[in-house]
Formats: sequence, C-alpha cells, structure tokens
Amino acid sequence: MQLTDVTTFFCPTRIYMGIGAHEKIADAIRQYRCERIFIVLDAALEGSDFYARVKAVLLNHNVTISTYTEIEPDPSAHTVEKAFAVCQASKATVILAIGGGSAMDVAKAVGILATNGGRIHDYEGIEKFTTPPLPLIAIPTTAGTGSEVSGSCVITDTEKNLKMSIRHAALNPADIAILDPLALRTVPAHVAAHSGMDAFVHAFESYISRQSNLITDAINLQAIELIAANIRQFVANRDNLEAGLNMLCGSALAGITFGQTGLGNVHCMARFVGAYFHLSHGLSNAVCLPHVAAFNLPANPAKFARVAQAMGQHVQGMPTLDAAHSSIAAIKALCTDLEIPGQLRDVGVDPAKFEEMAALCTQANYNRWNPRHTTTRDFLALFQKAF
Repeated sequence: MQLTDVTTFFCPTRIYMGIGAHEKIADAIRQYRCERIFIVLDAALEGSDFYARVKAVLLNHNVTISTYTEIEPDPSAHTVEKAFAVCQASKATVILAIGGGSAMDVAKAVGILATNGGRIHDYEGIEKFTTPPLPLIAIPTTAGTGSEVSGSCVITDTEKNLKMSIRHAALNPADIAILDPLALRTVPAHVAAHSGMDAFVHAFESYISRQSNLITDAINLQAIELIAANIRQFVANRDNLEAGLNMLCGSALAGITFGQTGLGNVHCMARFVGAYFHLSHGLSNAVCLPHVAAFNLPANPAKFARVAQAMGQHVQGMPTLDAAHSSIAAIKALCTDLEIPGQLRDVGVDPAKFEEMAALCTQANYNRWNPRHTTTRDFLALFQKAF
C-alpha cells in the first residue's frame, strides 16, 4: 500500500464465538421472527451430536425445519437448483448453513435465487445482484474456508466445466456467523490439516498482497498467529476445544480480509492443480505453499520477517532478510508436522500438464495481488520446482 492510496475495509457479519455459541441461534430466530427455516447441511453431520443440539434449539422455539443434504465437493449449479426447489417448497424465511465451504456456497446461492430470481449463472461476477438474499446464519464445521464471512460463493457450471464466482462484499457474507468448536469435533484429522492450511494461506497471501492495508495487515497477522500456534494441537485432537475455537477465529479473520485484498500465486496455482487432478483445495494450497512463498520473499522481506515472528520464530535482532527466510523454514516445518506431502509428484500430479497450467495461471491475472510479478515462464518454473 502506498501512502497516496485510498483503501477501504468492510465486514457486515455479526459473529458469535465460543463453546456453546450455537445456542445463539435462538437470538437470530427472534430477530428474524422466523417460523420456517431451511437448513443446508453437510450429510456427514446428519446424525451427529452437534446437529442434534442445533435442532433442539430450533424445535424449542417451534421452528419448522426443512433440510437439504445432497451436497458434493465443488457444488454444481444443478445442486443449487435442487436445493432451491426444496427451499421454495418449505416457504422458509431464513437459511441456516451447517458444514464446510460447499454447504455455505450452496446456501448463499439459494438465498440469492430466493429473492432475485433467475439462475445462479446470472450472477457470476462482481455485484451482479442488488436485492439482499434471504437472511443467512452460517455455522462452519471446518476451520478453513472462512466462507461464513467472505463475500463470495463458488458454484461449478458442469456444462462449461468451469467454476463461477459470485461476489458481493456487502450482500454475500452470512448475516450471522456462529463459531462453535463443538461443531469441529467429528472432523477427520486430514480434513482438519488441509482446511487449516487453507485458512493459513488465506491469511498469509492476504497479508503480503499488493492490495493489503493497515487494517487487513493487523487482522491477518492475528490470524497467522492463531493458526500457526493452534493447528498442530487441533489436528492432533479435535476435542481440544480451545485450539478449535482459535482455529475458527483465525479462519474467520482471514475470510474477512482476503476478499478485500485478493490472494496470490499459491491460490492461483492450486486452483488448476485441484481442477486438473481432483485434489482438495486445501491440500493443493498446502503443497504449493512453501515453493511459492520462497519465490515471493524477495518482493517484501520485511513482511516475511513479520510472518516469521507471528509464527513464533525468534527473529528479534536478526537482519531483515535472515528473519524473512525464517518464515519459509517455519512454513516447511508446519507442513511437515501436518504430514503435508512435500512435492506435487507425491499427490499424483502429471508434469505433462504444466505448460498448459502455467498459461492458465497467467490468464487468471493474480499479478493484481501477488507481491512479485509472475510470468508464464515463472509459473512453469514454479510448477517444475514444486514437482
């Protein structure tokens, strides 16, 4: 950020956080005078203790419940249409999303269609709808995407085989986000690791973004510190509720910022790694992260040194460049401890696709945000180094 730049910061979501925060759904029901609620639910949670707790709150307030659980990873427009039909039939006035990023994306898309009409394809891009969606309450069950507070949802157009990003900073975040570590207790260890690294990359890339500002910097450093200090304990034991809450808060903080600052080459490369080789978004990010971070370091050593400090590295008194390199060492150690594969070859990536993927990365134009200008040749070299 230059001193002459005028930047902005905005977060429209009310956040409740803490053990048992799901009980605050009662306040939302009263606020919206809700009698019928449509729940977009991760199917794995249908018989869980946590969902039983949520249902008990709703039933105690005489709310009629309709649910939709047929949600796949990278949800399609067809899934949105089916979920919307259930929502319409229920005559719900509020939507509750319980799950990871996919459940929240479907809930957001349904809310848009409920008040704006048409197909979800009509709203691809930035601020393509003007009527506020149905009120959305979001309870994340992974500490990763930050979707509960972000201004975007991503829906797959299976006819064109591409992902549609529907973005609106004011109208697309959930109205209410509930961060309750009780919701995380059934998350498998590898999902906790991959989604947690996704949250870390959100905070890291938002912090070093060309579009960052003083407010996003402060938020992202806190997110990096929370995630780096808690992800190992959280992955080792999801019953560690303190670590779980800290991870949820770190994920949400990064979710608030990255939509305003943009992300960088890690997400750019991971986007095509995931698409071509059907890897989870979090794992794709985590494998690319150490290689891209080392490439970007020369663009802003001072910020990398501050990342090292936020990650608990003892860098006081070090020359800035030495401290900056400590951040790369800390990132590599974190990935190793979480059993993240070190190279793309370890997750089944085929190098024959690298030239095509490098060209797509250039076309995606993440140079708007990434701190170091990156050419197609640079992307090809990064893929090869990560392989």
